[in-house]
Amino acid sequence: MASQFLLLACLAITASIALASDPSSLQDFCVADRSTSVLVNGHVCKDPKLVVADDFFFSGLHLAGNTSNPAGSRVTPANVAQIPGLNTLGISLVRIDYAPWGINAPHTHPRATEVLTVLEGSLQVGFVTSNPENRLITKVLQKGDVFVFPVGLVHFQHNVGNVNAVAIAALSSQNPGAITIANAVFGSKPAISADVLAKAFQVDKDTIYDFRSKF
Repeated sequence: MASQFLLLACLAITASIALASDPSSLQDFCVADRSTSVLVNGHVCKDPKLVVADDFFFSGLHLAGNTSNPAGSRVTPANVAQIPGLNTLGISLVRIDYAPWGINAPHTHPRATEVLTVLEGSLQVGFVTSNPENRLITKVLQKGDVFVFPVGLVHFQHNVGNVNAVAIAALSSQNPGAITIANAVFGSKPAISADVLAKAFQVDKDTIYDFRSKF
């Protein structure tokens, strides 16, 4: 009986692991139909007979982004919003331009792991592990170097050179999302209570009001 129970337990664990993954695609593609107002988790599929090459095409990643902003960086996305053919395929791209000493501020992608490749310049990159350690994993990258940011973890890039830097990143979602930490905490609408933030950051409320004014 003990061996039978162990076998059944192993089968149950195996079945639960197998069911945890995304299902395999049931068709060649599911181009996003932007003409429909139906809300689903993703996008409704366009009639395959109406699909054209431009549904899988995007032009623009060769163009430098405008980095004239306080962060000194610009992200140019190529996700399902720009390429309808990415719908259900679980992948997207971004180009990131950095002015000298510019940053891509600490942020997370709630739905994607990111693989970043440096095309030009030098970048200090890093991510922070989850509680309770909150350990910083960081490295300086040069042209041609690759670095991985695991899904959901806070990460950043910092141009540590006196010239412009450029990177391309692939993300494991058609719509990875981005939560910039400072914007989310100090720029939410409606605002998070100053009492909550003052206690969380262990500062006085005037400091919170000062931070909030910048967002």
